[in-house]
Amino acid sequence: MIGSFSVGFLSIGWIDVVDVLLVTTLFYQLYKLLRGSVALKVFLGFMSLYLFYLVVKAAGMELLTSILGQFMSVGVLAGIILFQQEIRRFLLSVGKATSFGSRLRMFPWRREAGTNRMNVTPFIEAAKSLAGKETGALIAFGLASDLKFFADSGDLLDAAVSKRLLLSIFNKTSPLHDGAVIISNGRIKAARCILPVSENPDVPASMGLRHRAAIGLTEVTDAVVLVVSEETGQISLVRGGEVFRNLSGSDLRARLNELLFDAEARPATPSATTAADVAAA
Repeated sequence: MIGSFSVGFLSIGWIDVVDVLLVTTLFYQLYKLLRGSVALKVFLGFMSLYLFYLVVKAAGMELLTSILGQFMSVGVLAGIILFQQEIRRFLLSVGKATSFGSRLRMFPWRREAGTNRMNVTPFIEAAKSLAGKETGALIAFGLASDLKFFADSGDLLDAAVSKRLLLSIFNKTSPLHDGAVIISNGRIKAARCILPVSENPDVPASMGLRHRAAIGLTEVTDAVVLVVSEETGQISLVRGGEVFRNLSGSDLRARLNELLFDAEARPATPSATTAADVAAA
């Protein structure tokens, strides 16, 4: 092979190197697309099953190979059905990548380092003001996932965060108040966004649609959601389907800093309650 070189008993050509780099880039983009969502777990489960199928086939287990082979034969169709939303987002991102600069941003070494830590004070002050007026609010913070799919369901803003802007959005006379605000990269990405409502039967009837939507989003992504109840004026935080209820201003600041910025934070703490715990109470 022209331009090839040997590594031990392997003969590697430059085409092989380019092939590996392209596959690595493709898998990195796939990870970026799926990270922070339940689709990543489904994909990993599917890949584990496929690797098990290869091992069984290599071992010569004909019956098990035949059974798994029938499942793998419809794997492409099943993948399209399971990941239709992610495939749509991927194709849209490919279609938008028309400039040279946008192509460069696809590579991991182009990621900007040392991003500033987001100031949580505007959210705390806005939540306290809204709670005092018993005005409902729903604010979702994207972590590993930028929540782009859910942001696209509302009105895109891409605005700097401020208390007055949040109060204006959730004002009952505002056309943007009905829905969620998506926060991504320290900015207000979109408003009036539609979130998936939890189908968990253990969610008690005392929790309204805002809490159900907050729980639903955190069940399928790694997002943290701030909820202000319109009925009671209570402030809550939700992550991983668990609810931190009736938070004061100081508690809200501590929880936000813990859940948003502590990489090792876990919502399973004594003050966190699941929907089932609330129902049992």
